[in-house]
Amino acid sequence: MDSIGINRAPLGSSSSAAAVTARRGIALRPARRSVASTNRGLPASGVLYGYRVGGPQGWDQGHRFDSSTVLLDPYAKLVSGRKYFGVAEEKSSQHFGTYDFDSSPFDWGDDYRLPNLPEADLVIYEMNVRAFTADESSGLDSTSRGSYLGLIDKIPHLLELGVNAVELLPVFEYDELEFKRYPNPRDHMVNTWGYSTINFFAPMSRYASAGGGPVAASKELKQMVKELHKAGIEVILDVVYNHTNEADDAHPYMTSFRGIDNKVYYMLDLNKNAELLNFSGCGNTLNCNHPVVKELILDSLRHWVEEYHIDGFRFDLASVLCRGPDGCPLDAPPLIKEIAKDAVLSRCKIIAEPWDCGGLYLVGRFPNWDRWAEWNGKYRDDLRRFIKGDPGMKGVFATRVSGSADLYQVNERKPYHGVNFVIAHDGFTLCDLVSYNLKHNDANGEGGCDGCNDNFSWNCGVEGETNDLNVLSLRSRQMKNFHVALMISQGTPMMLMGDEYGHTRYGNNNSYGHDTCINNFQWEQLEQRRDGHFRFFSEMIKFRHSNPILRRDRFLNKNDVTWHEDCWENQESKFLAFTVHDHNSGGDIYLAFNAHDYFVDAVIPPPPHHKCWNRVVDTNLESPNDIVPEGVPFTGPKYRIAPYSSILLKAKP
Repeated sequence: MDSIGINRAPLGSSSSAAAVTARRGIALRPARRSVASTNRGLPASGVLYGYRVGGPQGWDQGHRFDSSTVLLDPYAKLVSGRKYFGVAEEKSSQHFGTYDFDSSPFDWGDDYRLPNLPEADLVIYEMNVRAFTADESSGLDSTSRGSYLGLIDKIPHLLELGVNAVELLPVFEYDELEFKRYPNPRDHMVNTWGYSTINFFAPMSRYASAGGGPVAASKELKQMVKELHKAGIEVILDVVYNHTNEADDAHPYMTSFRGIDNKVYYMLDLNKNAELLNFSGCGNTLNCNHPVVKELILDSLRHWVEEYHIDGFRFDLASVLCRGPDGCPLDAPPLIKEIAKDAVLSRCKIIAEPWDCGGLYLVGRFPNWDRWAEWNGKYRDDLRRFIKGDPGMKGVFATRVSGSADLYQVNERKPYHGVNFVIAHDGFTLCDLVSYNLKHNDANGEGGCDGCNDNFSWNCGVEGETNDLNVLSLRSRQMKNFHVALMISQGTPMMLMGDEYGHTRYGNNNSYGHDTCINNFQWEQLEQRRDGHFRFFSEMIKFRHSNPILRRDRFLNKNDVTWHEDCWENQESKFLAFTVHDHNSGGDIYLAFNAHDYFVDAVIPPPPHHKCWNRVVDTNLESPNDIVPEGVPFTGPKYRIAPYSSILLKAKP
């Protein structure tokens, strides 16, 4: 670097920035020492700063240097920009780095402890910080709705539901107004999911209460983590290291990395005018295995663990992290290995979304060093197909609920390295999965071309909203069937926020841009369904917690499960029954799933010695009989199982 000049800019004023001339390939890392400490006379807080970076020109060579543009410090620990979420009038606001050395360190408390939950015991709740409490039905004051503090207020709900880990959609500083930069078919929307990262070290400042800004956001995020940990709930962050907010070549938007060194931070096709490669589906792809970028990502992860006490990370489109600078897949990606081996990250859960938008599908094959877990996309698809009654799915359904050994029984991997899910933030909600055959994404402005077409959904006879009681009853059974299957499966279960009361997005399976009831948790609906749908979901989660044989830390062997099946090859058979054995106390669990459209009289095997069967679940029954945690004694030789329903029997003295 040839020169640095800092001009003071108190918060709230217009900012002048550091003037920096950099040689290509030099990583800017001033945050290792504060701007204040390296520039005497600057205040210890309340300063906005940025960089001007000059360098070679030549678009076709991959250069994007422009010394007239003030750039955000990639290592800024706090970012100042807009005060309030989604205010369109502030779309042109620039983001600057800032810092706070005046405030006292955050007080975690003398009795503070990390939950340190075993991976086998996790029940993950995927959720969006803003959407959880943004709706007026949350009952919160307008200043705290949609904030970190708002989530704290609703921790009792998480405890009542029974989940013990939250997986937060992105909470790094992101650009929620990215669709409003220029006129386009999506400019009516606001990015509420957060997959538009501006900076990898700073918390989302507009999740602070009352427009409090970056310093308040940092403190309130720590307070949220502290309170979740106090409740025994771990915090996993959904992190987006596959792309940034800086868009594509058609509509370049330079805020940081692109202007510091485009050729270092992004994958380029140097044989095609150095255009950006797009394996993220968002216009650009971070060059994750370049030494500079790799170090930035590792530094970012360590920062969130050390500063915010985060318990784990889910890596969005993690297959991107397995590509080299030219985009080709790597057998042993340096970044993936270093994350697995890093001392600071050693206590963390690390979860890959093992695919990307370039077709690199690595479910069951993600480089893992016996540490990485994976979102099990095959579990999602196979469960959906069996429960809705597709033929030929019985065998693979059995494989999935017993831990997907075909995918994960390699080296020292465990069943919990497969994160089982039926529903996630992208795609249908659980209610919509049983209510729509087709996606209904017209509100997204892309003519219905966005979102996945392969949903393996079934509307149970009517597309969308209906008052038909028979259809509604079938949909209710199907939602319960999915939840039973998820909670009895070996592996780590994950459910989506709102599915505990049957949230609908009205068939929109790609709702990233709606800061409305489409995404926002509807607390009034929860209250309306508390004694029925919610009760079932909560009790089923608690049943999993109380029965360790459903969450083993090893793969099942032939003595652990008995399959009551002798016609595996029958493609038309849609009924499966099995018993999971408890070798310690004889508390066996019998399960049967009937995906036929007719009743099945299932022969019930004898219970263990000195035990009798008790019916805990029958999804065909109305609440509260659909799940009875203490069990209802059952002595018959057969159980008549209704169409599209499931039962669970527990052996008790």
